[in-house]
Amino acid sequence: MARPVNRLLAHSLWDLIPVALGLAHFAFVLWLVAAFHDLSWWTYVPLALGYAISLSWSINSISHNQIHNAYFTPAWLNRAFDLLLSVTIGFSQTLYRDIHNRHHRGNSDLPGPDGKTIDPLSIYLRGKNGQPENPWAYTFLSFFRDDPKPIYNEMRRKRPKDVRWVQVEIYVTVAFYLLLAVYDWQAVLVLLPFWYLGQALSSLNGYYEHFGGNPDLPIAWGVSAYSPLYNLLWMNNGYHAEHHYRPKMHWTQVKAYHRQIARQQQEAGVKDIPLAHGLGFLLNHQKPDA
Repeated sequence: MARPVNRLLAHSLWDLIPVALGLAHFAFVLWLVAAFHDLSWWTYVPLALGYAISLSWSINSISHNQIHNAYFTPAWLNRAFDLLLSVTIGFSQTLYRDIHNRHHRGNSDLPGPDGKTIDPLSIYLRGKNGQPENPWAYTFLSFFRDDPKPIYNEMRRKRPKDVRWVQVEIYVTVAFYLLLAVYDWQAVLVLLPFWYLGQALSSLNGYYEHFGGNPDLPIAWGVSAYSPLYNLLWMNNGYHAEHHYRPKMHWTQVKAYHRQIARQQQEAGVKDIPLAHGLGFLLNHQKPDA
């Protein structure tokens, strides 16, 4: 186990960046509600779209990196930050950690003889004939079809302390948005469809992180996107093949690791795309010889 950087940070001083951005994201949500009646619709709607994008961004960068390498040395600080992320994003971070870890157990696997996948987020779960599901069905329906109960029940059997924290995160999140609704129910009502859009955009991002990957080859489980701007803004989430191959590697190290294994990836046919994962639908994914 790596030694903590100091009494506050567990891995790297660079983690101050996602921590600060997590706080800023929470402040942005508060401001969107507070400023609702002071802004014109021409101003507010683009900001609300930015809010939707920011949800996918936070889920796939700040929250994602916290899941794999918790930022803080003291456990109570990680619990507090998980609570902040839960409130900001709108769902329990602790429960999502188990869902995401199950995703890494299956790595977007193909259905078994029983028609089920290990990975509850697998793009192949509802596909046909070994093919991934249609990207738009996956993007816009995953929110309504995801069922966290089996994972929650497993957590209740194995880690009841975490279950209690899931409940705290859910209760605090619900209470927070009820208080916001008391303050300005119209603002919360307007933001609600954009909140759903943010969850859908996260599913879209996840789809193209695996569309074209090889579920049977560990080095090719993920699909990478090496756009420098994307990786700067999303804290190296684009190095997704590398991440699935070494999921405990810190987000600041995956770029160098890519250089180490680039030849192996090329030999294995690891796919990468030139745009951010969330823009993968703009690309032609047909192989040249297809």
